[in-house]
Amino acid sequence: MERKLTAILCADVFGYSRLMGENEEATLSTLSSYRKLIDSLIEQHRGRFVNSAGDSVVAEFASVVDAVQCAVVIQGTLKAENATRQPERRMEFRIGVNLGDVMEEGGQIYGDGVNVAARLESLAEPGGICISGKVHEEIGDKLALGYEDLGEQSVKNIAKPGATRTSASNRSRTSRNRYEYSGCSRKPATRRRRPGRHKDSRENMCGAASSQSPGWR
Repeated sequence: MERKLTAILCADVFGYSRLMGENEEATLSTLSSYRKLIDSLIEQHRGRFVNSAGDSVVAEFASVVDAVQCAVVIQGTLKAENATRQPERRMEFRIGVNLGDVMEEGGQIYGDGVNVAARLESLAEPGGICISGKVHEEIGDKLALGYEDLGEQSVKNIAKPGATRTSASNRSRTSRNRYEYSGCSRKPATRRRRPGRHKDSRENMCGAASSQSPGWR
């Protein structure tokens, strides 16, 4: 069994059970169509499809930047697809991205690195993305994205919590696209904190920043 450091992307459909309960055939048809788009985008961003169970998708990337960029493009593509459908038939995915040490056997990957990505996905808003602190630190300013700190989150059944939900969008003054992220990183003790934040500078925190003009929010 081989160990390696990799960027893991986990995605699933928000409200999948409701959609299936309302119309199984239509839901499966939409899922199949959207999965083809997702799989194609994973390949285009040099990722590797790992597995799928029902409405979920797991992929890995050698590059953290590629993984996050892929997640952003997936959400933008699916948003455009949803705009052509009736509100009750739209399908929104949540995505989590983590950088972690995993074990690989038979093409599958295992370990806390995968588990954290799955937990982060569950923290994302529908149509949004959550990233871990490691990912946030690695991508830095390599991508034209902004971040808004929404507070530190605990991650269920993970020994080392420290996810912080944030929102991000492309750095364009004219763009109104908005994506949800989650990431935490170490910030200086001198940065201004919001009420209720940890005061210890050693805690994992994530800075808030808008990718658009100062008055965007």
